Order: sequence, then structure tokens, then C-alpha cells
Amino acid sequence: MDVLVLNGWAASVQAWELCKFPRRRIYSYIEQLDGAPGEELAKSDGAILVGWSMGGSSALRLAAEMPEKVAALVLVAATPRMMKDAGGWAGMTERRLAALQAGLRLTLGGGFFGPPQGCPNPYQMDCEENLSRGIEYLRATDLRGVLEEKREALSRIPAWIFQSERDAIVPAANAAYLKGIFPEARLEIVPGAEHALPVTIPEKIDAAVRSLAALPQMDSRAGA
Repeated sequence: MDVLVLNGWAASVQAWELCKFPRRRIYSYIEQLDGAPGEELAKSDGAILVGWSMGGSSALRLAAEMPEKVAALVLVAATPRMMKDAGGWAGMTERRLAALQAGLRLTLGGGFFGPPQGCPNPYQMDCEENLSRGIEYLRATDLRGVLEEKREALSRIPAWIFQSERDAIVPAANAAYLKGIFPEARLEIVPGAEHALPVTIPEKIDAAVRSLAALPQMDSRAGA
């Protein structure tokens, strides 16, 4: 079973160096904006999607569009909507989003929070055009409608959800919403961690991918 990794906004492949699970490919956020993961998934016999942050949003979108192609999901600090709204959704304010954008520029690839101590730096500096494209995606995307519409099909996809209790970018309340969409999912709240979970809990993500890949239904879904 192929494993496709959907990276976070402004993150480099280095973010996944500590994770040892086999993967076919890591898609940058630019490739996600250009639709490359969906093209590969559509041509495949099915895949496990591992999505972090913006990549988690991309994984949710693909699961809603092609649930028959998604064998399982590992959602890492993922959210259907990044921004806070008038309806009470727990998300970033425009002010925080602007600070995040400015932080990525000023730290020249060091990341808004800086690289986690003793771990690889998961961030990279990108050109202004691509950073702006990513910002607009984060600002505009709201997948709650399509997730609700496809709730029945999505509920049959095995999933594992990781969320930090101290995430300043994707609040922990977002994970509770995803657990409602994927009622059989395993939800793991990580104490004391920030947003860069692939470099702080790589062994847990490894275990999740391998556990999902070993499920008996993986062979039957791949042959569907």
C-alpha cells in the first residue's frame, strides 16, 4: 500500500527525516496547490495519506473527493479551516496569520517558533509568490461543508489523529471536530508539544502509519 505524505506550508522534506515509515513521496505545499497529489491518487489503486498542517487540509479534501481511493488517514495538526470565524470556530485571527507570515520571512527559514531543540529544522524560506499562495489557501479554505456532505463515506476510512494541546496555529478543539467526522479514529492529544509534530513525535507517527497499513481491510480496499 503506497503512503503519500502531504507536507505543511513552508515546510521542507527535512520535516520528515525522523519518521521512518516507508513512503512513496512527500508532496510540498506548492505541489498541493498545483493539484499533484490528487492526480497521483486518482491513478492509483489507493493510498494511505499522511497530512501535516496545510497538508492535513489537503488530505481531508482528497478524502472527501475520492473516499474510495483513500485507504487510511494520518492527520497531524490538521484542520478543515485554519481561520477563526464569526460562528465561533477555533482558529487563527488575521493578526496571528500576519505574524506567522512575517515570522517566516524574518527568520529566513528558521520557522515561526524556531526549529525544535535537537531536531531537524522543518521549515524553509520560499519565494514571496509561493508564500503568498499558501497564505491565501490558509485564509480561504473551509472544508467543513464538504466533510459534512461526505460524512457517511468518510466515517468508513480508518484514521489516526494527532493534535498538540499547545498548538498556537491549529487549536486542539479542531481535533474534536475531526473525531466527529471520523468517529472510529484514534485521537491522540500530545502534551507539551507545539505545531511541528513530525519532528517531535516521529515514533508515534511511524507507529500510526504501520498500524493502519497492517489492518486486514487494507488489501481489500487496495483491490477495490
